[in-house]
Amino acid sequence: MAYTIRLQDPQLTFVAEPGERVLEAALRQGVGLPYGCTQGKCGQCLARLLEGEVGFADDTDVVVGGGDAPPPEVLLCQALPRSDLLLEVSGVELAPPEILRELRCKVEGLERLAHDVMRVWLRLPEVPRLHYHAGQYLDILRPGGERRSFSIANAPGSESRLELHIRRVPGGGFSHHVFEEMKVGELLKIDAPLGSFYLRAESERPMVMVGGGTGFAPLKGLVEEAIQLGNGRPLHLYWGVRARRDLYLADLPERWMEEHPWFRFTPVLSEPSADDAWQGRTGWVHEAVVEDYADLSGVDLYVCGPPVMIEAAREAFLARGLPEERLFSDAFEYNSQQARRKAG
Repeated sequence: MAYTIRLQDPQLTFVAEPGERVLEAALRQGVGLPYGCTQGKCGQCLARLLEGEVGFADDTDVVVGGGDAPPPEVLLCQALPRSDLLLEVSGVELAPPEILRELRCKVEGLERLAHDVMRVWLRLPEVPRLHYHAGQYLDILRPGGERRSFSIANAPGSESRLELHIRRVPGGGFSHHVFEEMKVGELLKIDAPLGSFYLRAESERPMVMVGGGTGFAPLKGLVEEAIQLGNGRPLHLYWGVRARRDLYLADLPERWMEEHPWFRFTPVLSEPSADDAWQGRTGWVHEAVVEDYADLSGVDLYVCGPPVMIEAAREAFLARGLPEERLFSDAFEYNSQQARRKAG
């Protein structure tokens, strides 16, 4: 028996089949729920359960909504309906999402950007055409049903060519393949586009973007799209890495600053070496943001990096007055056993 899922505002309805997670059901039916990692890490799909019951794939306790208690919060990428549901969700997109496609593509180029970052260019087929938003990601489909997730690092406009920044993961089978075995001409199968991390171009507020490591990848796409759209809003990009050698493509944001008066760039090193002779900002990247912005209530803030960084940043930014609905995040994680990589 299918379950009926109702959204309070906007008033939308869709159905979930038994054993189907709420987010999966919504995307299957073209309902634009916000989401990012799909792994329960980023918090983008958090919703309030106003009525009904949900369980979870890991057999944790059932969560029940309704009654006099405050509505519980659930992650829709993990929640399995056990009854009809009424949900309160922020950031639902009324416009149809981009069509998810499974495509065969070819490795067109490989470029070592840093000691542990490889730029991979993928050539896509002309038909069917892939349409995506800057900031979204794709899944590389591997033998045995395994998936590897990577952010798209270039803005739309050349949909037949996609750019990925892939970090080498210790013990990671796929990243080992990329760095040691992958050749130009290799064929890959992908699912794209995925995620609801994209530029809110209709807003007139200043933008602050915060990336950790290869979290720079989707932010690069967002900045490129802003340039394409003739952006005039102030945009301040913070990029946090360990040492100077990790600032791959550092000349690119420097060039953006020279060419666009609305753009600012602040690199932040958490562990600079003596050889770096670093005179710039140090420490955690989110702390640099709150040092510069005592009041974040008037900005749109985009953040991409490891879940622990995003959680620390979320707490700090909300404490500086940032409305939660204006915090757009994309979390990624490393897993040395499966070499799963999200957002970069």
